[in-house]
Amino acid sequence: MRWRGRRGVIAVALCLVGLPALIDTARADPFALRIGVYHNPPKVLEAGDGLSGIFGDVINAVAQREGWQLEPVSCVWHECLEQLAEGELDLLPDTALSQSRERDLQFHEVPVLRSWSQLYSDRRYDITSLLDLEGLRIAVVRDSVQQQYLSHLMDSFALRVDWLPVSSFESGFDAVQSGRADVVAANNFYGDLRARELKLHVTPVIFQPAALYVAARPGLDPRVLSTLDEYLRDWQGTPGSPWYQAMEHWGVFAEEFPLPTSLYWLAGLSSAGGILVLLVVVLQRRRHQQTQNRLDLSELRLETILDGVDACIFIKDRSGRYQYVNHRFAELFGRPESALLGKSDGDLFDDETADRLRQGDLRVFEGGERISAQEDNVLRDGTRKTFLTVKLPLYDVDGECYALSGIATDLTEHLRIQEALSRAQYDDPVTGLANRSKLLESLDHAIAGYARTGFEGALLALDLREFSLVNDSQGHAAGDEVLRLAASRIERCLSQTDLAARLGADDFVILLEDLSADRETAIMEARRRASLLMQSLSEPYRLASSVQSVGANIGVTMFSDLNGDLETVLRNADLALAEARSRGAGEVSFFDPQMQERVNHRLRLESALRQAIESEALEIYLQPQVQQDYRVTALEVLLRWEHEDLGRVSPAEFIPLAEATGLIVPLGQQVLERACELLQSWRDHPLLSTLSLAVNISPRQFHQADFVHRVQRCLEAHAVAPGSLLLEVTEGLLIQDIEHVARRMRQLNELGVRFSLDDFGTGYASLAYVKRLHLSQLKIDQSFVRDLITDRNDEVIVASTLQMGRSLGLDVIAEGVETVNQLKALEALGCQGFQGYSIGYPAPVAEWEARLGQSLALNPA
Repeated sequence: MRWRGRRGVIAVALCLVGLPALIDTARADPFALRIGVYHNPPKVLEAGDGLSGIFGDVINAVAQREGWQLEPVSCVWHECLEQLAEGELDLLPDTALSQSRERDLQFHEVPVLRSWSQLYSDRRYDITSLLDLEGLRIAVVRDSVQQQYLSHLMDSFALRVDWLPVSSFESGFDAVQSGRADVVAANNFYGDLRARELKLHVTPVIFQPAALYVAARPGLDPRVLSTLDEYLRDWQGTPGSPWYQAMEHWGVFAEEFPLPTSLYWLAGLSSAGGILVLLVVVLQRRRHQQTQNRLDLSELRLETILDGVDACIFIKDRSGRYQYVNHRFAELFGRPESALLGKSDGDLFDDETADRLRQGDLRVFEGGERISAQEDNVLRDGTRKTFLTVKLPLYDVDGECYALSGIATDLTEHLRIQEALSRAQYDDPVTGLANRSKLLESLDHAIAGYARTGFEGALLALDLREFSLVNDSQGHAAGDEVLRLAASRIERCLSQTDLAARLGADDFVILLEDLSADRETAIMEARRRASLLMQSLSEPYRLASSVQSVGANIGVTMFSDLNGDLETVLRNADLALAEARSRGAGEVSFFDPQMQERVNHRLRLESALRQAIESEALEIYLQPQVQQDYRVTALEVLLRWEHEDLGRVSPAEFIPLAEATGLIVPLGQQVLERACELLQSWRDHPLLSTLSLAVNISPRQFHQADFVHRVQRCLEAHAVAPGSLLLEVTEGLLIQDIEHVARRMRQLNELGVRFSLDDFGTGYASLAYVKRLHLSQLKIDQSFVRDLITDRNDEVIVASTLQMGRSLGLDVIAEGVETVNQLKALEALGCQGFQGYSIGYPAPVAEWEARLGQSLALNPA
């Protein structure tokens, strides 16, 4: 007999919570507490002069009973954290626990809420996994746990994304809505609410289940937090309490028994009990006599609901045969629903699985138990699946159990992803070696062992020479194959106590433990092991399509060189590696204190450069560019830096430093602003208004998520005429996502910005790349101009570049023209644009303004 037990009322699915009674007592003396308030509905928000939201309602209820005086202080998230750590605030609600926060702040024990983080995207993107984030712009609250976690995750998977730090979740969602970002990370409470409002896509990418607390400043009276814990323990077990009232008022459903952390956030499980209760009602309602029309309509609605659930829903009779299955259950076995009715578990699963399922069913039928379990089941075709299954008994009007209903959520894919994430936490995805996190853990343990036993150890930093050449010429697949082969060779050289890790690109680190109690013996052993590694890594690499020769360099630091934290050990090894690189391929270098002196100089230089940028102490210089008639048409914007202690610092020293530290971004923006100011000041001058300014843009600055917006804002603020601003980019820009580069250059072209490809011929540019980019000019690198008169190869390269420029309709200019003979040779080849000392030296702005304000003509010398 087919059961028609699908009719019922869905509202009973909400009846899942049962709770005990409120305790309300008067407590301590009054406190005056400054509490941070940042806008994050429904958890925290301002209400007039007070605090509202879930946290606000709970804290207000405690304060009212305790006589606390609350002083709300409005702030944005990262400022709230800073003010709390510095003691300017006493409390900050809606704070997730992390290692650094637990070290710097105080937390109570009982969480106010449990939450998770989720990604929300523009509807143009179909994001179903982390890998779909490649190349997208992600808005994330600055200094938040989401930013820290996602950054680590992107690095682990070697995914390239553009980060857009924002001050609040609201700003992040606004960035997606306005098109400045593609994806935003937020907690599920705020995110779901805002996504519905803005019609954004709620992606299935969920991460970081978190307990949320009220954080306190260091030194705050501990009675405040202990009192809060007392109330939370009472109220979370008491229906009708202020905590429950806040949950109900703000639409948050409180679970009686939270799921295990590993499964806590799986979609659909929180309503599993409601669906099973629905099935009870479905079966019982069949016994009532109603009109056929109403029954048919009810059945259709219930059919739609049950088939729409992303879980397997079923009903079995006491003989273990299926009397109802939904569409998802039928999909699992690849059969229509009707073909599964009357079947037993023995027909659908292997014998071991069927026996185990039958034992669980008997507990329901005979003991009346409601069971919940994670099951590893094997289908008849051998497919392995993992389910979280909930089963409960169904009773007739006489109280007899005549069937069971169940819901099984397929965890297989989730567990696979979770396992991959776990591997990503400690393993390098390309080579299978340890990653940075695993290395630091092992290094910490090894150094502790050295301190305890006195047995010396060593850290070897290693990189592969010519690897980038293989990667660029043969492709990333060949590069990854070299990395895997190198990793295999490294592992063959290790003992059981050693560890090898890959930190990124072609950078490897090898940890050697227990070498010897004698330092000199340990050094000799470390050198011997380094030599073995060098010999193995220097052998040719037989790839699928070619044989490649890739050498190596190794830097070594001993545990006894340690004078600081773990990062110091890594830095010492890196310093030794840099020394080895400078000596050439196949070199091994040991750390020495002089290397540290060079590092200290670099740190002093970095600090001074940071201060110089903040105080705008770097001076703008200009160098003219002329056409064949020697009339100036443009000037390149250059930087000069005179420091009171360091003296004159060469651009060849501070520009690479700015690139390496990220200071190039604010420095580049500062130069761009000052260039636009100059163009504005020349606007009404009869001669200067005809000139363009060329500004160098680094790849790092170009790839900033808001770069186009910043340039546009600068142009508009200073009313810069179209075509007056020329951005010089290097060939190094072209190795990163050429489509993205071309799209961004096109956007800037539309704003009237022109582009020049600097140092042409020294790097990655090809005719195919140049044709796809929106260029106005090619700039011949000075290395080809220097020996133009004596080197036939340089002459051919220059002539070819000039011919290519003419064929593509691009201006070509030669830089580094230092002598009249070089100038004449370039003119003979047909070059019509020149820059260099023979034309004019770099000089302060005022000097060139005074000179060109009279005449644009120059006399080469």
